[in-house]
Amino acid sequence: MDKRMNALTFALENEQKEREFYLAHARKTRNMAGKNMFKQIADEEKEHYEMLKKLHDKWQEQKKWPATVPLKVKKSQAGMVLKSMSAKKSARITGTEDELKAVRTAIDFEARGVALYTKLGKQCKDPKEIAFFEMLAGVEREHLLSLKDTEEFLADPATWYQHMERSGLDGA
Repeated sequence: MDKRMNALTFALENEQKEREFYLAHARKTRNMAGKNMFKQIADEEKEHYEMLKKLHDKWQEQKKWPATVPLKVKKSQAGMVLKSMSAKKSARITGTEDELKAVRTAIDFEARGVALYTKLGKQCKDPKEIAFFEMLAGVEREHLLSLKDTEEFLADPATWYQHMERSGLDGA
């Protein structure tokens, strides 16, 4: 249990640091799509932190996996941010090098989150524990994919729009 509890403590710290990172970059980013992406993921990381904190506290108190931990978080809305902003002129500004660097750092955060939660799930025997960590890994994976999409959008909005329009034409 100690190894998983230490990993859970580490995950809590990471969720908090990531949220602070996303909020700081939401304030700095000029591109509205990038700004909104950072805000959305910051909100979702806050939800993850709160859920992990409840789990951590109950687990520490009971010395075992708690029976009443929620196994759901809201579905990530990060993937919808670019689509909802696509028609707005303020979202069509090519990202700066600093904005792209921030997105690439965030991609690395999320990739590490996927790896951590996947590893924690594999260390578990209890189906509830496994499902919990798989769910968190899945949400982090959604963030990762949304951020990769944001990277493409900020680096080359015209190409991103072509990909988006093409996917609508071929039914994909």
